[in-house]
Amino acid sequence: MGAGGIVIAAVDAVSRESMLFAAIGFLIGGLDDLAIDGVFLAVWARRRLRRVDIGDGFVADYPIKATPRCFAVFVPAWDEAPVIGAMLRTTLARYESVDYRLYVGTYPNDRATIDAVAAVAERDARVRLVIGENNGPTTKADCLNTLWHALKRDEAAGSRQAAAIVQHDAEDVVHPQELRIYDALLDRYSVVQLPVLPLIDRRARLVSGHYADEFAEAHAKNLLVRQALGAGIPLAGVGCCILRETLETLSQASEGKPFDSGSITEDYELGLTLSRLGADSVIARVRERAGGPLVAVRAYFPSTVATSVRQKARWMTGIALAGWDRIGWAPVHDLAEHWMRMRDRRAPFAVLILAVAYIALVVSAGSAVAHWIAATPRPRISGTTARLLEVNAALLIWRMMMRVAFTTRDYGWIEGLWSLPRALVGNFIALVAVRRAVWHYARLLRGADLHWDKTAHVFPEASALET
Repeated sequence: MGAGGIVIAAVDAVSRESMLFAAIGFLIGGLDDLAIDGVFLAVWARRRLRRVDIGDGFVADYPIKATPRCFAVFVPAWDEAPVIGAMLRTTLARYESVDYRLYVGTYPNDRATIDAVAAVAERDARVRLVIGENNGPTTKADCLNTLWHALKRDEAAGSRQAAAIVQHDAEDVVHPQELRIYDALLDRYSVVQLPVLPLIDRRARLVSGHYADEFAEAHAKNLLVRQALGAGIPLAGVGCCILRETLETLSQASEGKPFDSGSITEDYELGLTLSRLGADSVIARVRERAGGPLVAVRAYFPSTVATSVRQKARWMTGIALAGWDRIGWAPVHDLAEHWMRMRDRRAPFAVLILAVAYIALVVSAGSAVAHWIAATPRPRISGTTARLLEVNAALLIWRMMMRVAFTTRDYGWIEGLWSLPRALVGNFIALVAVRRAVWHYARLLRGADLHWDKTAHVFPEASALET
């Protein structure tokens, strides 16, 4: 065999082995997803037998109480001057006439955000400007702890005690009925999470829209499956409400700081921690009316590849990498929780398999070209690999059908079709983000300081505020 033949044989070997590795990896992930779909379909069928399930139904099923709870709404803000004023004014105009107060956390070295909040607070006493002691950016959790301490001081000075804490970000568009839903569900649950529906920037439909696809499926299927299996429900950090007593218990167990300032994904960890402490959680998918929109949080997510990679890398670092050694695994007997945490942490492995699959495609194409030039027959794919590819193709078709279905459910059929090309965009962003995530995690292991690695936010125009 000549040098050319050796090279072609090597290319064939790489093509064959990489294809087999990727096929096995895709099969494992595909069967995992299929199992989740099976649980969801069983839950969906059971719910259809009843008109209303707890955390389901329509707004009219949750009447306003004669004496509603008092809510404290926490809004941490670092470098949010462009959006925080509009967010606060919109929130004040949208919320029902119930007892609430907005606590906005700022930093002494962020004068622009302080001024924007102060301008609203001067006109409405329901807005409480809180300036932390430390310069920013610290972690988001550290800012939330500052708000918690401010709330405690106000209550000690005579303010009415808040019965529950609501979390929102500085770019969120709140739903007018959300406090009403929280108030009703807190009679049974300690933690309530509303769905998050990202707004789609029509100028960046592929990048911003892939968040809509992911959240539509995650908050309409994955969280419901976790709830049905009794596993902990990770919080989104926005649109979540926690009963005061529950957060107080966590605060007492953590030296007066209920939010873990050592975490870069404190919302995810908070949900699992509360579950471990016995708090009952629910994902509330309540519609305004039959066929109407969901009571949900809406916001613009990153619309460029660079900012999306930055955000996805932070999530991957906090959940899949740092989360592994920070919160570990569930008790041995809790198989459902083990399963869910395994899924949470599979992202780097899934990206590795995806990368190998792309390599297999490129090498396979190179093999075909090399055999064409050498006028030699190309080796056939083995029977085992061929069967794996067929099964994976069927699983991929099913996965895309589910993605289209969930996006269509919340955004309409046009966006549902757009979810198909956006799946490729999401894969590319994940491939790039994993390298940044590993690098960031390595820095954390070496003792690097934690800080709020946030992206710039945009608040929607008036036309996008219709729900």
